[in-house]
Amino acid sequence: MTYFTISELIASDTAKTKGIDNSPTTAVRANLVALIETLLDPLREAWKSPIKVTSGYRCGVLNRAVGGSSTSAHLYGCAADIVPLNGKIAEFKAFCKNYFNTRRHLFDQVILEDDGKREWVHIGLKTKDGRKRGQLMEYKNNRYTYL
Repeated sequence: MTYFTISELIASDTAKTKGIDNSPTTAVRANLVALIETLLDPLREAWKSPIKVTSGYRCGVLNRAVGGSSTSAHLYGCAADIVPLNGKIAEFKAFCKNYFNTRRHLFDQVILEDDGKREWVHIGLKTKDGRKRGQLMEYKNNRYTYL
């Protein structure tokens, strides 16, 4: 693990504010290591600029507190939402689209997200049952589009 740490993938302002223990289990920790080594560190190396994790692992209580999906890969340490620290989100999303398009065998979902207020990239390693569907999508105007 070169660029990312388990600590930053479990950090949560919401958990701190609400007193939620977001400590990962051994299995979740193993998933976080795989997420970092397989997807996040190689992406950071290719991007050549720092990337910030805005949401990583979320225990069930935290996931409910932030309004996350009950089937979210964040629940088992297989997903992270990220943004470039240089603020160039449009450029970063285009880079991710190109980068991951030829690496679909490595991931479950990469979603270029825009909820109308914020933009980020969701990186999902695998489904709960271990599948890697290679879904590259964009989410905008409350709609998912496959890329």
